[in-house]
Amino acid sequence: MDNLGYGEVGAYGGGILRGAATPCIDALAAEGTRLLNFNVEAQCTPSRSAIMTGRYAIRSGTHSVPFPGQLDGLTQWEITIAELLSGQGYATAQFGKWHLGSDQSRLPTSQGFDEWFGIPRTTDEAYWPSAPGFKESGVEPEHIMEGRKGEKSRNLELYDFKQRRLIDAEVTRRAVDFMKRSVRAGKPFYAYVAMTQPHAPVLPHPDFEGKTGFGNFPDVLAEMDVRVGQLLDAVDELGVRENTIFVFTSDNGPDPTFPNQGSSGPWRGYYFTHMEGSSRTPFIIRWPGKIPAGRVSNEIVHEMDTFTTFARLAGAPVPQDRPIDGVDQTDFLLGKRETSNREGILLFLADRLQAVKWRNWKLHLYDEMHNWFTPPLALGTPKLFNLILDPKEEFPVTIENTWAITPMTRMMAEFQTSMKKYPPIAPGTPDPYTPPVQRQ
Repeated sequence: MDNLGYGEVGAYGGGILRGAATPCIDALAAEGTRLLNFNVEAQCTPSRSAIMTGRYAIRSGTHSVPFPGQLDGLTQWEITIAELLSGQGYATAQFGKWHLGSDQSRLPTSQGFDEWFGIPRTTDEAYWPSAPGFKESGVEPEHIMEGRKGEKSRNLELYDFKQRRLIDAEVTRRAVDFMKRSVRAGKPFYAYVAMTQPHAPVLPHPDFEGKTGFGNFPDVLAEMDVRVGQLLDAVDELGVRENTIFVFTSDNGPDPTFPNQGSSGPWRGYYFTHMEGSSRTPFIIRWPGKIPAGRVSNEIVHEMDTFTTFARLAGAPVPQDRPIDGVDQTDFLLGKRETSNREGILLFLADRLQAVKWRNWKLHLYDEMHNWFTPPLALGTPKLFNLILDPKEEFPVTIENTWAITPMTRMMAEFQTSMKKYPPIAPGTPDPYTPPVQRQ
């Protein structure tokens, strides 16, 4: 999902409290493992980059949502999970929001996907066609697109308010069709279904408008649950339930702006911050007979870990010529061990390291009180929080627990050493990209 907060679906404390029951997603949680400490990046583009590459987005030149008109997305040098799975004989497809490159050379079909349908950038641009002066501006609007590997992707409908309401229904229909074709062909499949809801503008499909009686956001939540249910039903009807890994998650925390604001649940903060409300999202994973059903864990996992884990499960070799930040969580997810294979994460906002999390401790390097329009303030003395005793990160306990900063300092130093040895790709870097000689 896109900008779905921790506190929206029933399995994470939302559901009817947010105006719409989510029975399909809740049933998925009961059938699989639900993570309470699944962490993502703070913005759409870096989060999707981390999923695709298994790397912190700051390494790939994708650490920020790009402004329209600039060269955006992943260089061809990056290796995506779709490329790894294609190499193992998987049919691969992307449906929905891409946001990792809008040039023809950087669309999904140039990054390992056999086919795709969706929007190259963001749902924000659905506002454009209705904006005063836009038609006379000469600016090219965003279109829904489709494409196949080896062919030029083509524009379909203009992405406006009408299509904004309709797109997730079509994303779901096409994803189901792709799964059907793959199963008929006897091929394993990887369907990356990147729904556009509940990103602003939060507008439900006409079939769901007014459904809850509480407004657009609950109506969209009800629609989301049905779309997930349609995908789950398709897996069952195709007879591949026992051999399909199904993941439900979000790219980052919720939007804080009315009337599109979401819920961070028990955490504080929204996306574009380093707070737990930005970095923690729902994550449910089901693989019947393999991944324990009904299991709930508060162990730290990062979305980058899915790259490494899925590569191992598919028998694909992980690249050895670059830093891969994702760790293999296979044994943890299969229930063979109770603890995650990682103890901490780094939290970036754009190209700034703003916080570090290790076990139940969180170190703020910047003040948390900022938004899109006010730059964060670097703290002279970092603030340390105990996330078990203080989940909303309100009461620093730095003086009493400076010992907990030691492993975090080590994490930061190791990452900086890695960045010196393997310099990051600058945003807007054109193809072909050749990495510089490694520094010693």
